[in-house]
Amino acid sequence: MQLVYVMDPMCAWCYAFQPELEGFLQQHPTAEVDWVMGGLAPDTDQPMPEHLQQTIATYWQQIESKTKVTFNHDFWALNTPYRSTYPACRAVIAAQTIKAQSAQSMVKAIQSAYYQQALNPSLPQTLVECAVHIGLDKQAFTEVFQSSTTEQNLQLHLGLSLQLQVSGFPALFYIDQDNRALPLTLGYSTTASLQGQLSSILS
Repeated sequence: MQLVYVMDPMCAWCYAFQPELEGFLQQHPTAEVDWVMGGLAPDTDQPMPEHLQQTIATYWQQIESKTKVTFNHDFWALNTPYRSTYPACRAVIAAQTIKAQSAQSMVKAIQSAYYQQALNPSLPQTLVECAVHIGLDKQAFTEVFQSSTTEQNLQLHLGLSLQLQVSGFPALFYIDQDNRALPLTLGYSTTASLQGQLSSILS
């Protein structure tokens, strides 16, 4: 079974969806997943405006109340947040380039750093630490992370997200025998709902 998962490592709803996705994949251990970085926010060195910080902090509280995940709300006091997720997307692409099948491990490391450890994943040093945490060589990762090839690959990922007409994350697609991308979910979903949607597609 071939799946395409369009997401962003710094998307809070993707973080909430991760345990549901893992539950679904446990039921389908032979499934192959292409992790596509959808890119929430491009590069910037401008700190996130205070009103946007407050809005996102409120989202975290809402997500926490509705799903199984928790957030370290100290992030907002301990960091200068940036509305910049492309670096985290590049980090996942770089990890996958160095070590096949490492996209999920890198995403989870970034999510843990951001949402649990209150570290800033818009900063390169945080992303390097995540790479080392999943067993990648620091220098090798840094070189690939900063390479023009990784930037080109990010643009390919963003293009695929547009081609699939994804307007929000997470978005999970089932690829059928005719190579059509059929949505299992466009937005947060539970393991049971994913399974129900797959059953509907296959019936």
